Amino acid sequence: MTQLYDASQTASLSIAAAAAWIPELSLEQRTRANHSITSNKRFDWHFVPKARHGVTLGEMSRSQINEAMNLMASSLSDGGYRKARSIIDHETILGRIEANAGVGRFDRNIGLYYFSVFGKPGTEEPWGWRVEGHHLSLNFTVVDGKAVSPTPSFFGANPALVPSGPKKGLRILKEEEDMARELLLSLDPRQQEQATLYPVAPSEMITRNSPRVDIGDPIGLPASKMVEDQMNKLLALIGVYLARKPADVAARAMEKLQSEGLDAIRFGWAGSHHVGQPHYYRIHGPTLFVEYDNTQDMGNHIHSVWRDVDGDFGRDLLSEHYRLHHT
Repeated sequence: MTQLYDASQTASLSIAAAAAWIPELSLEQRTRANHSITSNKRFDWHFVPKARHGVTLGEMSRSQINEAMNLMASSLSDGGYRKARSIIDHETILGRIEANAGVGRFDRNIGLYYFSVFGKPGTEEPWGWRVEGHHLSLNFTVVDGKAVSPTPSFFGANPALVPSGPKKGLRILKEEEDMARELLLSLDPRQQEQATLYPVAPSEMITRNSPRVDIGDPIGLPASKMVEDQMNKLLALIGVYLARKPADVAARAMEKLQSEGLDAIRFGWAGSHHVGQPHYYRIHGPTLFVEYDNTQDMGNHIHSVWRDVDGDFGRDLLSEHYRLHHT
């Protein structure tokens, strides 16, 4: 099992980056930033504006921020890092839109993103880290200095399409929406009927911020019922989520999918087929779980998450580690 998660380069980079960030913190900051790998705080994740565990960007010095950004970059691809930074910067755009409309309810502050580390970064014992704030939650677990679990991994955007201002037309999660709709529209009527999960899109991701994926058996159109071009579109869409992570992490995730059998993956859709209207989709395999919704704010507010049915927060990796090394 561990071999399917072996991403030694990313593990090494993240160990070095975390080991560089922690000494930059004050003793008081370290107390808030560092928790045990067994702490239940690891499973208390979310993507809404709220206080969290850890140290915020807003309270960090310039050197601390640089090291924190290096930690985030160490566990993301270049494209994934740009998306994550754009999501953080998006708070400024959302704040301006809400202020102009007179509806501001939250402090849209790019300083309200929290960094935390669980355990001691290194190769001897498992450890993990997280960065989290509004519309961003990146959770990583590193085991035996080489195996990397990258889920839950949440990216969101509000507005999904910036309607005005200097960033007019910006779509941070463009591929997540467009490629899914392209797959949907490539299906024939019978396939679309089988892919339809509900007549109306859910108002929110069904799994929300649950510590485990608890949604029942996969439903929707099986990949085994797709023609080659449709299967390629499905794999390309899955690749959008995997490619947020470094090449070795993404490659291991794809190898795991292939070992489980790609035909077992199901694609489901709910809501409108048209651009600018509320919609939802899900990709569900034996362990892969992708959920996406764009229903709020008249279909201009995206939530998207990649999860592992068995292995969120490295549960399966940790079980194997403790079985082998702590009997």
